[in-house]
Amino acid sequence: MPDSMEEIFDVVNNRDEVIDRKPRSVVHQQDLLHRAIHVLVFHSDGSLFLQKRSMLKDCFPGTWDSSASGHLDSGESYDVCAMRETEEELGWRPDRPLEKLFKIDASNDTGWEFVWIYRVTYDGPFKLHPEEIECGEWFSRDHVNQWLASNPEEFASAFRVLWKRYLEWELQLSAPSES
Repeated sequence: MPDSMEEIFDVVNNRDEVIDRKPRSVVHQQDLLHRAIHVLVFHSDGSLFLQKRSMLKDCFPGTWDSSASGHLDSGESYDVCAMRETEEELGWRPDRPLEKLFKIDASNDTGWEFVWIYRVTYDGPFKLHPEEIECGEWFSRDHVNQWLASNPEEFASAFRVLWKRYLEWELQLSAPSES
């Protein structure tokens, strides 16, 4: 798609079913429900790669965010978008499908996006997209937790929501099952 053309997103209802298509600017101006993905890239040592969003971004410029994230193009699946955004933003195409973890319902905190969260382990290197990402860095989970607790405004709101949900999801996995 040429750069001069505005992205077209699927507009969805509260069950994440496509009901319309609209330009990105209209979707955001009117707070219409739409779709996005976030990818968490973990190092084999357990640290998480976070990106600092470019100051050119229209939403949450200069804040820290997931390893990769983005909107689904109209007609695109969540899985295809996750691979595309990982390659576009990080300059790396995973050689296997990303692990699809859970979905977060659309809300003000997610920018009215239904968001699927994905995970992958990769130790780098990355070739960051300069128009999308100012920089990126590996952080321990403890560091991310302490940083979020002390300076939540330094993070995009969707990341604050998804990181809390991710930690809850991990706890559920490690909890003993009831017999």
